[in-house]
Amino acid sequence: MKQKWMHEVVRFGLVGGIATLLHYGIYLFMQQYVEVNIAYTVGYVISFLLNFYLTSCFTFRVKPSWMKMCGMGVAHGINYLLHICLLNLFLWMGISNAWAPVPVFCIAIPANFLLVRFVFKSKR
Repeated sequence: MKQKWMHEVVRFGLVGGIATLLHYGIYLFMQQYVEVNIAYTVGYVISFLLNFYLTSCFTFRVKPSWMKMCGMGVAHGINYLLHICLLNLFLWMGISNAWAPVPVFCIAIPANFLLVRFVFKSKR
């Protein structure tokens, strides 16, 4: 059982890494042209869609469903609020637009794992 959980953590890390790089890349590109919160949000939404599919099929090896997508949407909605609050905190603290997402990711990604794992492991 412990080994299975560790495999999920590794797969979650891979999927999360891909989604985070996509999110960050979109943010870095878009923040040159639009307000940083808009750029961050667009990157978050696009990475969420990829993340949902990969989390279903690869991380937890379950069939994607609208119910799971809604559950993951709620988990990511909560996580998004954490992201956007932290982003603005770090920007306020003087961290540059380009670097402010990095500490956000370090704080919010572990919290997201717990929320998403709950959604995909619930018995509903």
